[in-house]
Amino acid sequence: MWIDSHCHLNHSKFTPEGGVGEALAAAHAVGVGGMLSIDCLIREEFEGLLKLVKPLENVWCTVGTHPHDAGRDDEKTVSLEELISLARSDDKVVGIGECGLDYYYNMSSIEDQQWCFRKHIKACLETDMPMIVHARDADDDIIRIIREETSGKGMRGVMHCFSSSTKMGHEALDLGFHISFSGILTFKKSEDLRNFAKDVPLDRLLVETDSPYLAPEPFRGKMNHPALVVCTGEVLADLKSVPVHEMAKITSENFFSLFNKAKLTV
Repeated sequence: MWIDSHCHLNHSKFTPEGGVGEALAAAHAVGVGGMLSIDCLIREEFEGLLKLVKPLENVWCTVGTHPHDAGRDDEKTVSLEELISLARSDDKVVGIGECGLDYYYNMSSIEDQQWCFRKHIKACLETDMPMIVHARDADDDIIRIIREETSGKGMRGVMHCFSSSTKMGHEALDLGFHISFSGILTFKKSEDLRNFAKDVPLDRLLVETDSPYLAPEPFRGKMNHPALVVCTGEVLADLKSVPVHEMAKITSENFFSLFNKAKLTV
């Protein structure tokens, strides 16, 4: 069984009638037994996302503010106390994020992004829930802020859709983070990323689609969906010289170890 550890089932590309149901059926047909749908806008998305996943077996969600939206007035009104309350509001909510820093697009100011990121770290420490980190062109500040907020002790979380430097990857591992690989791992120009993947301990690996974005080879350029996490998993299995079925087992066990609020319904 595979677990898609990061997707966006509430994205408009999934919302036409039957869209989510079709995606789930396709995923189940290839052995994807569960998925985590990620929140990016607390005020605008969280309530609807929770409503979406509530009736779905083995589908969970998170709560958080994406760094692109950290500067939005409505997101800035979300207090630490409210974030903690929402994270504890339902058993279907199993993580905090997607949060982090994105200096590539800079859609929110660096100041707003860093303030928001610190708030999410505090919420994770208070709730003992894992954090889903978005990092782009901000490696040093991501690591520095985590160290500052945790007094260097690190925390539970995942560097999602990992495509940062090898240096940052090893620093994240030292701080206790898991590393999640997306379809980027399958791209022809991702040789450095594949080399890093070989170094990641087996008990820290996760796979994801980040769907509907970043479809893996040979589907690159098309809409991504949770079933395609298998493509990334197969490449990862080859890199680690592990049978595909064993990699599915390893990454699924890692998911439930990290997201320990998520309970599998057989």
